Amino acid sequence: MMGRLAVYPGSFDPIHFGHIDVIERAAKLFDTLIVAVFVNTAKTPLFTDTERLELVKAATQHVPNVVVERSTDLLVRYATTRGVDAIVRGLRAVLDFDYEFQIALMNKKWRQNWKPFSF
Repeated sequence: MMGRLAVYPGSFDPIHFGHIDVIERAAKLFDTLIVAVFVNTAKTPLFTDTERLELVKAATQHVPNVVVERSTDLLVRYATTRGVDAIVRGLRAVLDFDYEFQIALMNKKWRQNWKPFSF
């Protein structure tokens, strides 16, 4: 993958028109957009991770620069190891912004202190 790379993470349980709107808009801003279906063991999903992955693939097949992947990793570690330039998030209300801002600050601190594994 070359150029600007972004990831749009979520559980997508199920994917809906709001997600599709964010995906279509973000795909216009980046050369490649990874839609990462994350598995959260703290949640009881309606669909299995395999079903959610297939639903997202089907719903985004019309967007040529979208890649759909599954992950169980910590988002900031996933993004760092993939060389992601940006993390895309959708906001519905002011409370969403406050929550996402706090997460962004934690991710920034984690990334500053992160050292990759070397054997």
